Amino acid sequence: MSKKALIVWAEGMEEIEAITPVDLLRRAAVEVIVAGLNALTVKGSRGVLFQADILLEKVPEDVDLLIFPGGHEGATNLSRSAKVKELILKQHAKKKWIAAICASPALVLSPTGVLSKKKASCYPGYEKYFEKDVQHSQEPVMIDGNIITSRGPGTAYPFSLTLIECLLGKSTAEAIAKATLFKNR
Repeated sequence: MSKKALIVWAEGMEEIEAITPVDLLRRAAVEVIVAGLNALTVKGSRGVLFQADILLEKVPEDVDLLIFPGGHEGATNLSRSAKVKELILKQHAKKKWIAAICASPALVLSPTGVLSKKKASCYPGYEKYFEKDVQHSQEPVMIDGNIITSRGPGTAYPFSLTLIECLLGKSTAEAIAKATLFKNR
C-alpha cells in the first residue's frame, strides 16, 4: 500500500524546507500532495514562485504524514489558518505522523497543544514561542511520539530522510541518501 504525504505551502515559506521533502519523498515513491494555503502559486521567502497541486481547502484528510515548512512569514501564515489547526489535531488524534521544520514547530504546532510534554527542535530563538511544557532540543531532527521536528534550512535534507525512514523504513531512507549522494547519513 502506497504511503501518502501532505505538505502545506504558505506565502513566505523557506524554499529549501518546502521543496526538499517533496523531492526526496517522491524519490521514495511516496505520493506527495502539495497544498497551497491560499493560492496555487506560492511565493517563497527568497522570491521563488512555486506551483502547488491543490488548494488546502480541497485536500484529502487521510494522509500518513502532514508536513509544514518554516520561514517566519510562512509559519506565521500557516499558524493563522483554522484549517491547518484542524488538520493537525485530526492527524494527532489518529496518532499519524506530523512534521515541521524551522519556525513551524514553535509557531504552527506548539499552539495546537500537540507538542505538550514532548521534545522538539526549531530554528534557534524560536523556542521562546514553545508552550511551557515543551522541551527544546538542539538536535538537527527530533522524533517524539508521532511528531518530527527540525531546526532549519541546513537540516532540510536529514529531516526529509527521517520522514522517509518513519514512513518506509531505514533501508529505504539509506537507499535514497545513497542515490542522491548524501554522505552525512
